[in-house]
Amino acid sequence: MEDLQLRSRHWIVNEKGEIIIGEGRCEILENIEKTGSLNQTAKVMKMSYKGVWSKIKVTEHYLKVILVATDKKRGSRLTKEGKELLEKYHQLKERCLQADDKVFRNIFKSA
Repeated sequence: MEDLQLRSRHWIVNEKGEIIIGEGRCEILENIEKTGSLNQTAKVMKMSYKGVWSKIKVTEHYLKVILVATDKKRGSRLTKEGKELLEKYHQLKERCLQADDKVFRNIFKSA
């Protein structure tokens, strides 16, 4: 049993169960920050440009903030709010995984 590990994924959803941020949107934001481009992000993630943009817009609409700033000359970048959301999601995920691991060990330690 020592070789067993728990794998968890985390999503933040609205009252309708629609994803506001999760692994995929986190990856979208990270790729925008890395590439400086929505188009490059779409290519890297093997998604359509429209798919990437619509996921960002859904999250922006629900949170009532702009997460990604676009400029024809400078490309795309995360706004302050976009960077904060990404950081908060990483913190949440890290703390949840720590708690998940603790619960997992407590339940399966004697198995």
